[in-house]
Amino acid sequence: MAAAHGRGRLLGQVLRGMATDRGVVEELVRAAREQSPEVARLPEVENRRHVEVLLATGLDFLERSDEPEAQDFEAAEALGADRAAQGISIDGLLRGVQAGRTRAMKIAIARSRDAGVPDEVLLEGMVDLDRYTGALERHVINGYHTAELELSRTDRDARTHLLRRLLLHGDGGPPERAELRRAGLSSDGRYHCLVSDVTQPGEARALEQRLLACGGVFGLVEGRLTGLSARRPTPADLAPDVLLVVAPATGLTAMRDVHPLCVAGLRIAGREGLRGVHDLTDLAGEVALAAQPVLADLLRGTLAALDHADDFHRELVGTALVYLDHGQRLGHAAAALHVHPNTVRYRLDRLAEITGTPWDDVATDPSTVLGTLRHWWALRAWLDQHP
Repeated sequence: MAAAHGRGRLLGQVLRGMATDRGVVEELVRAAREQSPEVARLPEVENRRHVEVLLATGLDFLERSDEPEAQDFEAAEALGADRAAQGISIDGLLRGVQAGRTRAMKIAIARSRDAGVPDEVLLEGMVDLDRYTGALERHVINGYHTAELELSRTDRDARTHLLRRLLLHGDGGPPERAELRRAGLSSDGRYHCLVSDVTQPGEARALEQRLLACGGVFGLVEGRLTGLSARRPTPADLAPDVLLVVAPATGLTAMRDVHPLCVAGLRIAGREGLRGVHDLTDLAGEVALAAQPVLADLLRGTLAALDHADDFHRELVGTALVYLDHGQRLGHAAAALHVHPNTVRYRLDRLAEITGTPWDDVATDPSTVLGTLRHWWALRAWLDQHP
């Protein structure tokens, strides 16, 4: 331990001289700036301040090499945190740190020899110094990543808050132009409102990273990964088994009205077992009908003669829905149900007997489209009451 203390004392004298030598500090600053263009974009006074602090930290390390618990790398952590906040990449930061580290070792060796430090002592001392610079680098990286995580959380929170203000009624006033610009949005731009069925934070972050390629802002809104996208996402932008409902591009001022429609479309698509990317407009009919629950109840009442507990009645309703969905064509409906056309005809006749409604001659209604819609809505509402 005495030998270690002696090595620390000898090298401590060398390092103390380096720390107080303006020429050495400038040489280390120059080495870091030459090897890292990103570091070179910072003011030299900023580089100089950190070199001086880190040299002082190294001096403390060597003088307390026999008291590891007393060693403090707060300055190294602060350096990493500062560079993260300044937008310097971890690669650019390490290039600068390693360049300064290499140059400092060379200067320390040269000065130690000039001071008459024996080679065996110098070698052992350089091991200590290398241990210090390695620990220094690890703490710089730790400080960088800690700050980066905190900054990303802060940025994510800010983006999510902005998104909620744009999409939710009663969630604050509309953002200012400057806020939109900071989030990468344009006040006069047009964006796709999208809502996914992803609710777990980890899965939401993974999906968000994939969707960032589309441009825009994404975050958890009402528990679902939601966003405003500059480009319409494609299936290639999603992980398997994700459901995403996307509205046509529109201005930001309309988003508070578009968002609830996307949420309604997501519920409908999820109920149907759909996956992948689906346009809100493809679900427009179902979304519009879902917005009229009282009228749906009234239509459901026209089928009061049917019994939800009767599997045959449920089969009849299901057959009628398939028949309407396939353009009231017996052959197409039979193919979809994997039965003979006569079976479809029989079920429609039985349904007509029970309900008093001629389900197989909707085409005779003067308002065919509206008549079909009325029948379809009544059947769907009845089936949805007890899925």
